Amino acid sequence: MAFFTDRAAAAIADGKREFLELGRRAGRFPSASTSADPADATAEISVWCSNDYLGMGQQPKVMAAMREALERFGAGSGGSRNIGGTNHVHVQLEAELAALHGKEAALIFTSGYTANDGALTVIAGAVPDCVVFSDELNHASIIDGLRHSGAAKRIFRHNDTAHLEELIAAEAPERPKLIVLESVYSMSGDVAPIREVTEIARRYGATVFLDEVHAVGMYGPRGAGIAAREGLADEIDVVMGTLGKGFGTAGGYIAGPAALVDAVRTLSRPFVFTTSLPPAVAAGALAAVRHLAGSDAERTALHRNARLLHGLLRERGIPFLSDESHIVSVLIGEDAACKKASALLLERYRIYVQSINAPSVKTGEEILRIAPGALPEPAEVEKFVEALDSVWLELGLPRTGA
Repeated sequence: MAFFTDRAAAAIADGKREFLELGRRAGRFPSASTSADPADATAEISVWCSNDYLGMGQQPKVMAAMREALERFGAGSGGSRNIGGTNHVHVQLEAELAALHGKEAALIFTSGYTANDGALTVIAGAVPDCVVFSDELNHASIIDGLRHSGAAKRIFRHNDTAHLEELIAAEAPERPKLIVLESVYSMSGDVAPIREVTEIARRYGATVFLDEVHAVGMYGPRGAGIAAREGLADEIDVVMGTLGKGFGTAGGYIAGPAALVDAVRTLSRPFVFTTSLPPAVAAGALAAVRHLAGSDAERTALHRNARLLHGLLRERGIPFLSDESHIVSVLIGEDAACKKASALLLERYRIYVQSINAPSVKTGEEILRIAPGALPEPAEVEKFVEALDSVWLELGLPRTGA
């Protein structure tokens, strides 16, 4: 115990992980409160780093569906999926997700992390002599799933399709191959070259597993993601997504061929040995998926705000990593300065943007990860950039073109 006590004390002193306690205000988000007292108006802040990109966590249809399911089914699911924990809503949600992605079947997990971990452990591990080709910036849940699978893996440089093809061409033609990548990368905000990847997959007979966590709901027809936007949905063998970001609730899922999904359902330990999603959460997710399949308003507002933010940052010479998505990662590149910028935004302007440091990004690549979301009005985006610009000036941070 002394070892952990010492390690914890060192981590706290170094400020590695600090959590801001807040309560989002339903119906007023991105407003939130840092006080447990709802009457404390002095604690109100504005959140600019939430993954509830489209505001579906407070969408009236979603909240109504959750209330109805709570009254009808109670708080919890009552068990794992194979022991009393499969609700009608779980099955409906899986059918809706399969249809969204044009796949034969879908399977929901309790989180996006367990969806990647649990699915990849089976998909990569059950096929004899499978070799996996994984983008170097893939999420920790992908890394863990591949590690747990025991499959051989080759890491290709981020979004470098020439390197991917070089690695895949070096393998025996008959060897089973799996390519794993994300569509929108969570820290850099850039988008994968999916068309080139699928062309390589066809040439070498590889299966493609695409993590669309930061794209489902936000991109493509009906919110089906980047692959669907590019007309490549049929080229993707397995789609992995989340219910906790664009769809505003919680949980994760995969969608793909029925036989593959059934294998994951049968063999995935994170799926089999855990209590299933509460029916109310599944009902809220189902309402969100259905709403976004028929509404472009939220996506339009999200992309409007992202484009505006990109342009305003360029005007002021504030560096950011990519303009390809709604994730706008402002590059500071030094841990203490990044934390100070975050603290000043909160203290001076009541704006919350979390500083991101190692291990989420490499040391020396620290960022403020901004997610403008669909809910703020353009004037609020402009006000946000004015505050950020003031902090940038006060800290003497470098600007592009300076």
